[in-house]
Amino acid sequence: MRTVYPLVRYRDAGKAVDWLVRAFGFEIHELIRADDGSVGHGELIAGTGMIMTAAGEPGGPGIYVAVDDPDAHHARAVAAGAEVTMELADQDYGSRDYACKDPEGNEWFFGTYRP
Repeated sequence: MRTVYPLVRYRDAGKAVDWLVRAFGFEIHELIRADDGSVGHGELIAGTGMIMTAAGEPGGPGIYVAVDDPDAHHARAVAAGAEVTMELADQDYGSRDYACKDPEGNEWFFGTYRP
Protein backbone atom coordinates (compact mmCIF):
# COMPACT_ATOMS: atom_id res chain seq x y z
CA MET A 1 0.00 0.00 0.00
CA ARG A 2 1.12 3.52 -0.72
CA THR A 3 -1.18 6.37 0.27
CA VAL A 4 -4.61 6.70 1.88
CA TYR A 5 -7.01 9.33 0.52
CA PRO A 6 -10.27 10.26 2.22
CA LEU A 7 -13.26 9.91 -0.11
CA VAL A 8 -16.28 12.04 0.76
CA ARG A 9 -19.68 11.68 -0.94
CA TYR A 10 -21.94 14.63 -1.77
CA ARG A 11 -25.40 14.85 -3.32
CA ASP A 12 -24.00 17.52 -5.68
CA ALA A 13 -20.27 16.89 -6.00
CA GLY A 14 -19.78 19.94 -8.25
CA LYS A 15 -21.23 22.38 -5.71
CA ALA A 16 -19.26 20.64 -2.97
CA VAL A 17 -16.00 21.07 -4.89
CA ASP A 18 -16.73 24.77 -5.47
CA TRP A 19 -17.45 25.26 -1.77
CA LEU A 20 -14.38 23.30 -0.61
CA VAL A 21 -12.17 25.45 -2.86
CA ARG A 22 -13.74 28.71 -1.61
CA ALA A 23 -14.00 27.77 2.05
CA PHE A 24 -10.81 25.78 2.64
CA GLY A 25 -8.50 26.88 -0.16
CA PHE A 26 -8.17 23.39 -1.64
CA GLU A 27 -6.92 23.32 -5.22
CA ILE A 28 -8.62 21.32 -7.96
CA HIS A 29 -6.36 18.56 -9.24
CA GLU A 30 -8.90 16.88 -11.51
CA LEU A 31 -12.65 16.73 -12.13
CA ILE A 32 -14.24 13.76 -13.86
CA ARG A 33 -17.66 14.44 -15.28
CA ALA A 34 -20.60 12.10 -15.71
CA ASP A 35 -22.34 11.73 -19.08
CA ASP A 36 -24.75 14.55 -18.15
CA GLY A 37 -21.84 16.95 -17.49
CA SER A 38 -22.16 16.94 -13.70
CA VAL A 39 -19.11 16.31 -11.55
CA GLY A 40 -19.02 12.62 -10.67
CA HIS A 41 -15.57 12.56 -9.09
CA GLY A 42 -13.28 15.32 -7.92
CA GLU A 43 -9.72 15.31 -6.67
CA LEU A 44 -8.61 18.24 -4.56
CA ILE A 45 -5.11 19.04 -3.35
CA ALA A 46 -5.08 19.73 0.37
CA GLY A 47 -1.57 20.65 1.47
CA THR A 48 0.58 17.64 0.65
CA GLY A 49 -2.43 15.30 0.51
CA MET A 50 -5.47 14.65 -1.62
CA ILE A 51 -9.20 14.73 -0.87
CA MET A 52 -11.40 12.74 -3.24
CA THR A 53 -15.07 13.61 -3.72
CA ALA A 54 -17.77 11.54 -5.37
CA ALA A 55 -21.44 11.91 -6.17
CA GLY A 56 -23.67 9.97 -3.83
CA GLU A 57 -25.53 10.02 -0.56
CA PRO A 58 -23.57 11.56 2.29
CA GLY A 59 -23.16 9.38 5.30
CA GLY A 60 -19.60 9.57 6.39
CA PRO A 61 -16.41 9.41 4.44
CA GLY A 62 -15.19 6.38 2.62
CA ILE A 63 -11.49 5.61 2.65
CA TYR A 64 -9.51 5.16 -0.58
CA VAL A 65 -6.35 3.08 -0.26
CA ALA A 66 -3.87 2.88 -3.13
CA VAL A 67 -2.59 -0.69 -3.60
CA ASP A 68 -0.12 -2.20 -6.06
CA ASP A 69 -2.15 -5.28 -7.02
CA PRO A 70 -5.91 -4.71 -6.68
CA ASP A 71 -6.74 -8.16 -8.07
CA ALA A 72 -4.78 -9.94 -5.35
CA HIS A 73 -6.07 -7.48 -2.74
CA HIS A 74 -9.67 -8.11 -3.87
CA ALA A 75 -9.20 -11.88 -3.67
CA ARG A 76 -7.82 -11.56 -0.14
CA ALA A 77 -10.74 -9.37 0.98
CA VAL A 78 -13.31 -11.76 -0.50
CA ALA A 79 -11.59 -14.72 1.16
CA ALA A 80 -11.82 -12.87 4.49
CA GLY A 81 -15.58 -12.44 4.02
CA ALA A 82 -15.67 -8.75 3.01
CA GLU A 83 -18.97 -7.62 1.48
CA VAL A 84 -18.04 -6.35 -1.98
CA THR A 85 -20.05 -3.20 -2.79
CA MET A 86 -18.35 -2.30 -6.08
CA GLU A 87 -16.92 -5.06 -8.24
CA LEU A 88 -13.29 -4.92 -9.31
CA ALA A 89 -13.11 -3.03 -12.61
CA ASP A 90 -10.98 -0.72 -14.71
CA GLN A 91 -12.18 2.87 -14.35
CA ASP A 92 -12.36 5.61 -17.01
CA TYR A 93 -9.81 7.65 -15.05
CA GLY A 94 -7.18 4.92 -15.38
CA SER A 95 -7.40 3.17 -12.02
CA ARG A 96 -8.47 -0.40 -11.31
CA ASP A 97 -10.75 -0.24 -8.26
CA TYR A 98 -13.14 -2.13 -6.06
CA ALA A 99 -15.00 -1.35 -2.85
CA CYS A 100 -16.08 -3.43 0.13
CA LYS A 101 -17.46 -3.04 3.63
CA ASP A 102 -15.73 -4.05 6.81
CA PRO A 103 -17.62 -5.99 9.53
CA GLU A 104 -18.91 -2.70 11.03
CA GLY A 105 -20.33 -1.53 7.67
CA ASN A 106 -17.66 1.09 6.84
CA GLU A 107 -16.96 1.32 3.12
CA TRP A 108 -13.39 0.99 1.83
CA PHE A 109 -12.19 1.64 -1.72
CA PHE A 110 -9.00 0.03 -3.05
CA GLY A 111 -7.26 0.61 -6.35
CA THR A 112 -4.22 1.61 -8.31
CA TYR A 113 -4.88 5.35 -8.09
CA ARG A 114 -1.83 7.57 -8.54
CA PRO A 115 -2.14 11.36 -8.41
